[in-house]
Amino acid sequence: MVISTLTDGIARQVEAVADGVSSVFEPVVRLGVTGLARSGKTVFITSLVANLLDRGRMPQLAAAAEGRIEAAFLQPQPDQLVPRFEFERHLAQMTGAQPQWPESTRAISELRVSLRVRPNGLLAGLQGARTVHLDIVDYPGEWLLDLGLMDKSFAQWSAEVLTRIAGREEAAEYLGLLSVTEGTAALDEPKAQDLAAAFTEYLQSARQAGYSDCAPGRFLLPGDLAGSPVLTFAPLREAEKPARGSLWRVFEKRFEAYKAQVVKPFFRDHFARIDRQVVLVDALGAIHAGPRALEDLRGGLADTLTAFRPGRNAWLTRLLGGKRVEKILFAATKADHLHHSQHPQLTAIMQALTREAANRAQFAGAQTEALSLASLRATVEESVPHDGATLDCVRGRLLADGRQAAFYPGTLPEDPTVLLHAAKTGAAAWLDQDYQIMRFAPAANTLRPGEGPPHIRLDRAAQFLVGDLL
Repeated sequence: MVISTLTDGIARQVEAVADGVSSVFEPVVRLGVTGLARSGKTVFITSLVANLLDRGRMPQLAAAAEGRIEAAFLQPQPDQLVPRFEFERHLAQMTGAQPQWPESTRAISELRVSLRVRPNGLLAGLQGARTVHLDIVDYPGEWLLDLGLMDKSFAQWSAEVLTRIAGREEAAEYLGLLSVTEGTAALDEPKAQDLAAAFTEYLQSARQAGYSDCAPGRFLLPGDLAGSPVLTFAPLREAEKPARGSLWRVFEKRFEAYKAQVVKPFFRDHFARIDRQVVLVDALGAIHAGPRALEDLRGGLADTLTAFRPGRNAWLTRLLGGKRVEKILFAATKADHLHHSQHPQLTAIMQALTREAANRAQFAGAQTEALSLASLRATVEESVPHDGATLDCVRGRLLADGRQAAFYPGTLPEDPTVLLHAAKTGAAAWLDQDYQIMRFAPAANTLRPGEGPPHIRLDRAAQFLVGDLL
């Protein structure tokens, strides 16, 4: 273990030196993009890249507005073992004659965008254009949630999970199976597999219901680990003096193997190299799901932020070698589901959701920002007369049947604490509102030369994340 740790450390130092030498001539920034299911990671990356290649819709990206980006082009990513992000296929799906949303992120992928940029200010006359490489790394947010497992024992994790899911109807089948299971009994592999399958089914159902605490993340996205022992465990009721070979001891061993062989390598090989990070959040979906889902989202964001302050995690500090993410953007997605008059409220809710987590994490030197955006605008705004008043609506093509419909989702409160207080106190439903949400399909778009897909504030997000490098 000691030799392995030393070897990993030396290898990372060599990589850091090599990266440093190359970045003197052609700076490289690794941008991590994550978020929980349905937060819009794939759409964000596809639209961002398309709008960097054709910058007609990027006025708030200073280098684009000033005309200093001479060229932008795609190149093979440097990581030979990481799949390429399928940009062309996703863009064709989003902007074709029959547009549709691309498939969700199921594994890590990467794409390199290179920008040829002229300097500004005093350097403009002294230096020629230089190339800045943007390596975009897409990974499931469920994997980041696994960070919370690293400092817990199997007993701690089991107790916390069983307490949290006790009142959830999605967990009824698993809890029923658990009630006739004794952790002290000898391992019966078929029964162990049944428990793991039932717990995985609960995680899938909880995610569909809007909950965010769906860890272990690889249970939802197993990839080539499907059916392996490292994914065949589940939380158990506390067992007294379980013997070797008992169900408890086997699950405990597999839990530790999951942390060591699945979670830790991800942070070592991928997360440790990220310079800047986007965390996408479907805040509207959580609000629609109710106070408990919103509180669950807030807690999940707090846990996620521990990854960006490794000082609290000794093992992560060793892996990162003291490196910290420089900038973190928290973005509430699907802002096009609301009239623009309500975007400030959505942004305020996003800021409130991350404020406590940011304070707890005490970002050392990292800049953070929260905003609301739409990576691909799917609606237009419309004012509709109703009962002598005018409602600010959005109109789009419904995902369910393709019909065009105008939609009024309700009014978000000016003060986000109205929502957060109800969430923190465990309210079962909102007292005065039923915040609606509609699923829209992508709008048909005819992209003019030099213009990327329509969006809301994607250029502002790009300016915060990489504007200083351009």
